Amino acid sequence: MRYRTIGTDPKTRREVSVLSLGAMLMGTLTDEATSFAVLDRYAEAGGTSIDTSNNYAFWVDGSQGGESEQLLGRWRRSRGVGDEIVIATKLGARPNAPATGFTRDIEGLSPKVIRESAERSREHLGVERLDLLYAHVQDRGVPTRDTVEAFGELVAEGTVGLLGVSNHWAWQVERARALAEAAGLPGYEVLQYHHTYLRQRTDLPSLRSPDGQEGVAAGDLLSYLRAEPALVPVAYSPLLAGAYVRADKPLGPEFDHPGTRARQAALRTVAEETGATVNQVVLAWLIGGEVPVVPLVGASSVAQLEESLAAVDLELTTEQRATLDAAR
Repeated sequence: MRYRTIGTDPKTRREVSVLSLGAMLMGTLTDEATSFAVLDRYAEAGGTSIDTSNNYAFWVDGSQGGESEQLLGRWRRSRGVGDEIVIATKLGARPNAPATGFTRDIEGLSPKVIRESAERSREHLGVERLDLLYAHVQDRGVPTRDTVEAFGELVAEGTVGLLGVSNHWAWQVERARALAEAAGLPGYEVLQYHHTYLRQRTDLPSLRSPDGQEGVAAGDLLSYLRAEPALVPVAYSPLLAGAYVRADKPLGPEFDHPGTRARQAALRTVAEETGATVNQVVLAWLIGGEVPVVPLVGASSVAQLEESLAAVDLELTTEQRATLDAAR
């Protein structure tokens, strides 16, 4: 396994594996025995970064979520896991009432919600401090300063280590970080967005914005990361839920443009040259890029996890990376 540092403050920064494991469906669609087997293998391989959220996976059984956090808490206790594993969780997108699909009726990022949700997550996970806590989605109804100050209070109290942000416009991230810096408070240092090798349209309206897909790592966010190298990007759904390799997982309309076919062809070429799978090439491209990205992969079996773990050791040549980058 390989590792990198997240965070800049010596008191809270952590060394994490360059491949993160997503626990979104653990405790619901992925049963406990299988989940524990995947978690055990990940830890055995040197993996130290696990991702969840307080709303996972409410849509599976019509709840408000929390099943994934609770499963991770049981795994930690049963295995005696301590600070060697960094568990990240998120708040703000938990539905206010049990729901079976994505809804606008969510808790948001008010100081009250932030404090109560963080406390609930600590109880679920069985930890005294949340290693990394994300603002899961944007909340235009709460002043950004209130959100920044509420997160800062938790860090000052020692119940939260690092702060992250997901599914916000780049300008919202910068505004929050500027407010935090001006107030002498910790700001967002880890940015989790949907990012993968295939480029997708970002102009299609989303559930929470008529202006497009705020959760996708588009040009404005990528250029922001180039300008701020201390920030760490985490890519969720980098393998598109199997759509790179499974005929029964078609790509959505956001990938319906000529560049998709060009990039698929480049992927196949590099996969044949390396003897690796297409999925492994995608992960290696993310990990070893000019702006290195931490891919966040899910796994419903140990075999799926093994494929992703092998990508950590896949070194793309300069020529192979050029082939991938040049495809339009």
